Amino acid sequence: MTISARDVLLKRFQWVDGHADMWPVFRDGDAFKAIVRALVAPFRDEGITAVCGIESRGFLLGGASALELGVGFVAVRKAAGLFPGDKLVRETEPDYRGIRHELRIQSASLGPADRVLLVDDWIETGSQAAAVRALVAASGAELAGCAFVVDEMRPDLRPRLGRVHALVTSDQLPDH
Repeated sequence: MTISARDVLLKRFQWVDGHADMWPVFRDGDAFKAIVRALVAPFRDEGITAVCGIESRGFLLGGASALELGVGFVAVRKAAGLFPGDKLVRETEPDYRGIRHELRIQSASLGPADRVLLVDDWIETGSQAAAVRALVAASGAELAGCAFVVDEMRPDLRPRLGRVHALVTSDQLPDH
C-alpha cells in the first residue's frame, strides 16, 4: 500500500506548546520516505544536480532529498556554525519573528552547470528562501525550484522565489 505523504504528515504532525513539531514525522521511516519522495516528485525530471537545505531541518530533508534524486547536497549554514573554506554570504530580510539571518554556502559547492532544488520544512515569509536564491545565483548556478513540507507564505511573496511546491498549506494543519 502506498502511503500518501499529505495524509501521513497530517496524522503525525502536532503542536507542542504553540510550536510546530515535525520530529514525529521523521521518526517513522515509512512516513519520512513518503514525505521526501513527495517533496522531490515535481522536480524528478528537471535535471537537478544538487539539493540545498537550510540549517537545521533543511539539512535532514535536503540530505534525504538529494539521496532520493541521486545528487549531492549543499549545506546552507546560519552564521554561528563552523563552516570551513571560502563562502558566499547573504543576509535575509526579517523572518516571521523579525530576525535577520546570515546564510552561507561554500563558494566551491555550486557552479554554472548546476540546477538546484531548495528543500526545507516550512516557508512563511520566504526571506530565507530568497537569500538562498541569491546565493545560488551568486555561485553562477540556477535555482530550479523550492520544495517545502508546509507552506504559510502569502501569495504576493511567491514571485520572488520562482517555482514553489509544498505538501500542505498551514491552514490544512490540525488546530493548535
